[in-house]
Amino acid sequence: MNTQLAASSATSRPAGIGHHLREWRQRRRLSQLDLAGDAEISTRHLSFLETGRASPSREMVLRLAERLDVPLRERNVLLVAAGFAPAFPQRALDDPALNSARQAIDLVLKAHEPSPALAVDRHWNLVSANRMVMPLLEGIAPRLLGQPFNVLRLSFHPEALAPRTVNLGEWCAHLLERLHRQCEATADPDLLKLYQELKTYPVPARSAPIAADSVVVPFRMRLGDDVLSFMSTTMTFGTPLDITLSEIAIETFFPADDVTANRLREIASNGT
Repeated sequence: MNTQLAASSATSRPAGIGHHLREWRQRRRLSQLDLAGDAEISTRHLSFLETGRASPSREMVLRLAERLDVPLRERNVLLVAAGFAPAFPQRALDDPALNSARQAIDLVLKAHEPSPALAVDRHWNLVSANRMVMPLLEGIAPRLLGQPFNVLRLSFHPEALAPRTVNLGEWCAHLLERLHRQCEATADPDLLKLYQELKTYPVPARSAPIAADSVVVPFRMRLGDDVLSFMSTTMTFGTPLDITLSEIAIETFFPADDVTANRLREIASNGT
């Protein structure tokens, strides 16, 4: 029994800081020379850090993590692997310390009306939305809208937004490409799992290459007798030091034509 426990402990032992640094450097497709130059250290020293022949200071871990654009959540992992305490807190969004940030999110969402806007977490689960979002989801089965629901899954699901999306192949290809970039940037296993799940949904391939004169990839959906067309933008907090804030994104949608703008004003004035 003790032998089995020892073996299990050995196989589950956390990776050292050198392993983590090498993984992130390779993920960013940087050579040791590239990273050493960015961090203003010698290639020899970086090599020693990656092989475990030298131990980094706390400041060096944070410097390398910044140069590698490591997410705050993973910077804590690097610090712990190097024997230091985590540097970045993770609070619930309703924590009093985040009141001003929550108010800023609510202000942006409210100010964006009568156009829809929503905030999502790092896994694309809904955090908050303005009053223009739910009317666009009317008729979708409540089981798919359980809180928090996943915005990307809702976009691909055959019982949710997929049948209403006029340019489904084009829009979902855009979303998959965006999610793929997030997976590469964060190495988040849950995002990787979501990416693989979304690829299993029966979404048609993009019908044609994006035209050279296109400005954006629109989101076009049927709502009653109308086809609404939206342009989207993404907002994030510029200098977050809290993990939760660093992972919040605000997705705002703007009408791409007069039909959409007029219908949104109608929905806002009727409250439905």
